[in-house]
Amino acid sequence: MSARHLKCLFRCAALAAALLFLGSAQAAPAAGTAGQKASVSYHPDVRITLKTNIGPKGMTFQGVGDGIDGKDNPDLQVPLNAVVQITLIDGDGAEHNIAVPDFNAVSDHVLAKGASAVIVFRADKAGSFAYFCVLPGHRQAGMEGKLTVGAPSAAAAEAQAADISRDPSDLPPPVMAQAPKMALAPHTVRVDLETVEVKGRLADGATYTYWTFNGKVPGPMIRVGVGDTVDLHLKNDAASHMIHSVDLHAVLGPGGGAAVLQVPPGQEKSITFKATKPGLFVYHCATPMVANHIANGMYGMILVEPEGGLPAVDHEFYVMQGEIYTTAPFGQHGDQEFDVQKLLDEKPEYFVLNGAVGALTKYHPMHSKVGDTVRIYFGVGGPNFTSSFHVIGEIFDRVYDLGSLESPPVQGVQTVSVPPGGATIVDCRTQVPGRYMLVDHGLSRMERGLMGFVIVDGADAPDLYHSDYAPAANSGH
Repeated sequence: MSARHLKCLFRCAALAAALLFLGSAQAAPAAGTAGQKASVSYHPDVRITLKTNIGPKGMTFQGVGDGIDGKDNPDLQVPLNAVVQITLIDGDGAEHNIAVPDFNAVSDHVLAKGASAVIVFRADKAGSFAYFCVLPGHRQAGMEGKLTVGAPSAAAAEAQAADISRDPSDLPPPVMAQAPKMALAPHTVRVDLETVEVKGRLADGATYTYWTFNGKVPGPMIRVGVGDTVDLHLKNDAASHMIHSVDLHAVLGPGGGAAVLQVPPGQEKSITFKATKPGLFVYHCATPMVANHIANGMYGMILVEPEGGLPAVDHEFYVMQGEIYTTAPFGQHGDQEFDVQKLLDEKPEYFVLNGAVGALTKYHPMHSKVGDTVRIYFGVGGPNFTSSFHVIGEIFDRVYDLGSLESPPVQGVQTVSVPPGGATIVDCRTQVPGRYMLVDHGLSRMERGLMGFVIVDGADAPDLYHSDYAPAANSGH
């Protein structure tokens, strides 16, 4: 073969290789799409840009561009079967990434301010899905939003489930006046509890069949005065599949009342008891397997106020911690099933406040103002784990340890140990604006859903706390 023919052959081979490279590059997914489906086209139907931000709301994704510009953790809406490209820009200089696990999409990490990464995926299933940063603690610190695929009505149909989480501000007002002892004569108080089995929202994209008192977790706070007689009626909803009952730790009697309050579906039973000891007490279902009934949400608290009542405060909140044992791992979408073996092994998938992930962050955060006094009635339904109750950035001025109102409160406390079936009362004054995280200081439980927010509005307090980095806005939102 002549030199001319060889040169021509090499040129043809080079041209073919270049064309092959360009063709493969056109079909390849964008950079930063580790773990995604190989069939995704490079040409997106929807382009979305988000940037990371650290501000008064904690860590968030902020929208960039039409419709979502400047919004924290914006709700993203895309058509079914669209190829979606999300570009993440590092806006704060910290390390982050973004993931949409339901579509097997996770980005490379961005490591410096201005750096970017991209994910591309096909939105091939309708519904509502979470996007978040997967670095430990970042999702819990606020870096989570919602991606809706398809018509909003389709997503809504998938997510139809009751909000079983009790608003922490949903509790009765004080019953004992700030008055001399015995100013109020004891009287009879009627209390109605109904056991209801209901499918509720466990987390974004996940539902669970809860067993409840009065349709919420925890059950209603019962509030009486020391010396009062309680006429308690327990009704079991006719649609229930189980016998249910109630054991009140404030009751002096067999089973805390549960010995005679085992109620079949569609029936009602009652007892009367005298509230002889002031304090904050747990109540729960005591039908075998007791731990199963408690883990499914059947717990609450009864406050027996002392003579003269408690010192007045500006805000009172009602919070309880519990565990949920599901067959599927934490974060799985869909209807979740109870796992008895995990219960017996004491390996919960979820740790929750007021029944569900996001109950006291996304749906029912607590609110206060600078200078206000706050009281939290906190209990642990369990059934198994002790809580190290703590509010990050606050010091408890008074702690009524173990829920006792016969002993003087402890002062200046950071963290309170509360066992399952136990309770405490903590008072503090909110003095610096911002968002405060209510946690169990077994902090790995944050990764399994356990967190609440106390949002404090008002003027800055530079004599107590100051940072040149802090933004001028001080609403705490």
